[in-house]
Formats: sequence, C-alpha cells, structure tokens
Amino acid sequence: MMGSPMSHHVLVVDDDPDIREAMIEILEENGHAATGAANGNEALAQLRASSVHPCLILLDLMMPVMDGPTFREEQLRDPNLSPIPVIVISAFRDVEETAAKMQVAAHVKKPVSLRDLVDLVERFCPSPG
Repeated sequence: MMGSPMSHHVLVVDDDPDIREAMIEILEENGHAATGAANGNEALAQLRASSVHPCLILLDLMMPVMDGPTFREEQLRDPNLSPIPVIVISAFRDVEETAAKMQVAAHVKKPVSLRDLVDLVERFCPSPG
C-alpha cells in the first residue's frame, strides 16, 4: 500500500493545552485546518486512524506518556507515516542537538512568534486558495 494522501491539515502535538490551542487557533486564522494531540501516543493513534494524513506535524519534545523523540522513532518505522515532515517546537535547552538526531525538517525554540510559526508552516503546507 502506498502512503496515504496528504492534506492541508497540520497536527499539533504538545502536552500544554494552552500552547496547543493557541497554535491551532493561529493556524486556522491563517487558512489551515489544524488538530491537536496531547502526546506522541495520542498523535500516533490519530494518524493511524485516518486515511488522510497531515501535511505537517508540529512536535513538542518533552511530553508525558510518549515524548517527541519516541513518537518520531515510531513514525519513522511506519511506512505510511514516515513521509510526513515534522517540525520540533520545544523549550528544551538542547533542542538543536536533539532535533538533528531525530531527522526532522526543522526545529524552533519556544517561545516562538506566531508569525514565524505561520511562515514556517507555509513552507510545508501552502494554504489553499
């Protein structure tokens, strides 16, 4: 089976509900569909349950249940999910080093400006229309 089709949808994976909701809101205001997951395990369940995959995953590193690096390992093992680009967004002090090991498309240190976030997302998911 080939990889699932991609959409203009962004998946935001962050255990902080305020941050997750703020990112979703700013993405939606800029023409993107966005949903959230509180940890890597929840994100994998959402991804595996859907036939249409997001064009991008915004991923926090430090989360309970399943952290960002573990999520990325699981994602890369799944041929249907591995093509989805990931951007790490974290306040973790070693974010650059950790992100490099995870083979992600980009990384940003929190706090991130919402304008920068939208610009970064646009590189991977041009808004429709």
